[in-house]
Amino acid sequence: MNAPTPAARSAGTTTLFLAFGIGTLVSVGLGVYARLHDATSFAFNLAGFSSGTAAKAWLATLAFVLALVQLTSALIMYGRIPVRAPHWIGTLHRWSGRAAVLVTVPVAVHCLYALGFETNALRGLVHSVAGCFFYGVFVAKMLVLQRHEAPSWALPVLGGAVFTGLTVLWLTAAAWFFGTSGLHF
Repeated sequence: MNAPTPAARSAGTTTLFLAFGIGTLVSVGLGVYARLHDATSFAFNLAGFSSGTAAKAWLATLAFVLALVQLTSALIMYGRIPVRAPHWIGTLHRWSGRAAVLVTVPVAVHCLYALGFETNALRGLVHSVAGCFFYGVFVAKMLVLQRHEAPSWALPVLGGAVFTGLTVLWLTAAAWFFGTSGLHF
């Protein structure tokens, strides 16, 4: 394999710089909004759930399950799981990712609008930082995804960061909720 030319390295560096810069702006913007916004303590409730928090925990769990599908399909596509990749694995990967992020939107709106940026308890602080990180790194990943000049390591690293962010979010919210309140709707 040929080494990238200086122009290609420069384009790849520019792509990463812009993606990380825009992702950072998204993260910081969400954090500033959540911190400065007066929390309302209520944002939504879905029919069939006992509370907005229960709905949020179950939606986050669905997003986490879809993220596990993302991780597994990515490992198959990159040859890290030694199976013959079915022809539909790329489609499964794309649609499970889209669905996972779509499911997180009402959860994020509830967190931002109803709860704000938590600084009084360690679990809440970690959750707030992870939420801002998750959406920032997701934006960076989506920007790098369409750029062929990005280094080959960038997409798997950003995908891993998105998965890690969502895992921390799930552990500090949904898993905590189920552990303290039980598995109810």
